[in-house]
Amino acid sequence: MGDERDDVVRFRQRLGLPGLIDVHTHFMPERVLRKVWAYFDSAGPLTGMEWPITYRHKEEERLALLRSFGVLRFTSMLYPHKPAMAAWLNGWSAEFAARTPDCLHTATFFPEPDAERYVREAVEAGARVFKAHLQVGGYDPNDPLLDPVWGLLAEAGVPVVTHCGSGPAPGRHTGPDPIARVLARHPRLPLIVAHLGMPEYAEFLTLAERYSGVRLDTTMAFTDFTEDFMPFPKAELPRLADLGDRVLLGTDFPNIPYPYAHQLEALERLGLGDDWLRAVCHDNAKALFGL
Repeated sequence: MGDERDDVVRFRQRLGLPGLIDVHTHFMPERVLRKVWAYFDSAGPLTGMEWPITYRHKEEERLALLRSFGVLRFTSMLYPHKPAMAAWLNGWSAEFAARTPDCLHTATFFPEPDAERYVREAVEAGARVFKAHLQVGGYDPNDPLLDPVWGLLAEAGVPVVTHCGSGPAPGRHTGPDPIARVLARHPRLPLIVAHLGMPEYAEFLTLAERYSGVRLDTTMAFTDFTEDFMPFPKAELPRLADLGDRVLLGTDFPNIPYPYAHQLEALERLGLGDDWLRAVCHDNAKALFGL
């Protein structure tokens, strides 16, 4: 791991960055995380391919690694796949944030009758970011039970990282159209499209151009792993450059099949310039979260 830490440090030092802000990292209850890892190991239908976990370490080791990379702030992305699960996850993540001050307090939700209540409680308790996973959750973001949730988050200005693209495998409610209908009703919603919306990159760039509150995270985009099966269209790079103030570093740590440094290398080789890299890896998230 020493060489990799050196690679990340060199990347930061070359750009003159005090550190990185990673908006898409996963920390969750141990038994839940082990089930997630088991799913990746089985190449289940939501992945459909071999997916080795690079950082299969204990929680404290994973935290130490991120800090050694110079990650100043990160998230505890977690998500329910069934009702009566989100409130429990939110309780765990609140406790995790309390004992992990460099983690942005993260919460989640699911379409169920008490969603508005526990989302409001999480916001009042200091949640800084939410996660919505339409692929794993298998729910329609336009479910009437969620409309007050989206409205609450739009009003509070709390960003929600949303896996709404159809990669690595499509879900019943993934793709740009379902979430576009949410944005039409809640145009001020601070939505962060996970994975740049892969593979519907162009369509999600259009949503970001249409709505000033829409941002995109880089999670797994441009890496050798992803480019092999869902490449980013080179013709869209100028649009990505123009949206440089609304692109955020995300990595999917620890559930990635390659070293952390490779995500940074993949962004650097796009050739969009040092100012773009500094904004993506630090400045944009610093401004968004008021750090």
